[in-house]
Amino acid sequence: MTRHIRRAAAFCLLLMLALALNATRIQVIEAESYDANPANRRQSIARYSQERGDIYVDGRPITGSVDTGEQLRYERTYKNGPLYAPVTGYASQTYGTTLLEDAADPLLSGTDPRLAPFPIVDEVTRTRRAGGAVHTTIAPSVQRAAYDALGDKQGAVAALDPTTGRILALVSTPSYDPELLSGNGVSEAQHWTTLNNAASKPMLNRAIRQTYPPGSAFKVVTAAAALDAGVVTDLDARTRSPDPYTLPGTATKLTNEVEGCKNASLRYAFEWSCNTVFANLGTQVGLDGLVETAERFGFNDAGLRIPARVAQSNVNREMEPSSVALSAIGQYDTTATPLQMAMVAAAVANNGDLKSPHLVDRTTDAFGRVLSTTQPTSLRQTFNPGTASLLRELMVGVVEEGTGSNAAIEGAVVGGKTGTAQHGIGNAGLPYAWFISWAQAEGEPRPGVAVAVVVEDAAADRDDISGGGSAAPIARAVMKAALAL
Repeated sequence: MTRHIRRAAAFCLLLMLALALNATRIQVIEAESYDANPANRRQSIARYSQERGDIYVDGRPITGSVDTGEQLRYERTYKNGPLYAPVTGYASQTYGTTLLEDAADPLLSGTDPRLAPFPIVDEVTRTRRAGGAVHTTIAPSVQRAAYDALGDKQGAVAALDPTTGRILALVSTPSYDPELLSGNGVSEAQHWTTLNNAASKPMLNRAIRQTYPPGSAFKVVTAAAALDAGVVTDLDARTRSPDPYTLPGTATKLTNEVEGCKNASLRYAFEWSCNTVFANLGTQVGLDGLVETAERFGFNDAGLRIPARVAQSNVNREMEPSSVALSAIGQYDTTATPLQMAMVAAAVANNGDLKSPHLVDRTTDAFGRVLSTTQPTSLRQTFNPGTASLLRELMVGVVEEGTGSNAAIEGAVVGGKTGTAQHGIGNAGLPYAWFISWAQAEGEPRPGVAVAVVVEDAAADRDDISGGGSAAPIARAVMKAALAL
């Protein structure tokens, strides 16, 4: 009898051990896979059981949360949603997160370890802390000026403080209200379908996620390469640039939309955007020189974050001489985001010292305790200060004497560069109008803002003046708002 009891006890002990081992397997070893299982709603219920931390502009929240009383309790709300959508992105119970809502999601949702005084305890107990706050660098008056100036046009604006890299405005039009996607009901699904099927692509962040051929705005890069390489040493010396210019190794002749470009000086060619002169300069600088200069400005950098991901701007590293000539005028397969082109203008404004662009000034916990701050950081020295001085002189000439007169601001020094990029099969599409610029207020020691504007549907003639007509007035409005700060 005793033997049977011992056997039964041993069997029960084995069962208990097996139960403990299985519980350990489920709760420890396979916990993550169960947590990640789409059928497990506990994570979602916990995630939306409390208010999400807010995103701030100039000390005021532009986001909020509303208690729906449903199982997924709190939904995201937005103030001036279309205005700030290119900054915030959306936080949806159905479709996830994008842009700043995504990049700062651990902090905003309360899972960031920095929010927990005892992170190990919180990990074990699955405690979720109150979400933290993200304070952006956006200046509301500059953001509003850019949004209003674009109006019903299809395009984008990026504005930077060239001395710090702070992003003052990030606008993309047409826009949308992220709040339409916050919940998990039928209406959210309908809005999602409508927005994604819209021909105007309102959910596309054109300022940082769309690349365009930069057209003649890229001539700032080509001029920097020519000056740094010593191909040009005198802004007013005549260049050996025929008009028309035959692309190397081809019978294709490149022409200009303006007169006076034959053997024109760099100053005249820059102010009136002579394609032949810059194509010729591009071939003299050569593939390596042009690409190296462009990369110092930030082209071909796949790792740029603000902290949201920025699409890579591109200059081909392998080209025939004819393609180098076209790339030198911002054509061929050279592409850039508006933020990248604002970085080009900012580098010129800041003596060649290119600061890392950033959208977040600081982060805090729910009680206002600072968790992190962003300090100005130099990405690289794009060119020598002497070249920067000459480039500023050239850009000022565009506004005072050339194609960018619509960007002039009374009482301020403004430098700019127009650009019109042809696109589509046989260049049949309406050109993209560009204007990149910087402005320095009277009495200030250095420029206070750098701006890039692109207008997709620029109904203008295919010449470089259309950038001055369509995009320069928008840049002017943005620069005025920034200088007023």
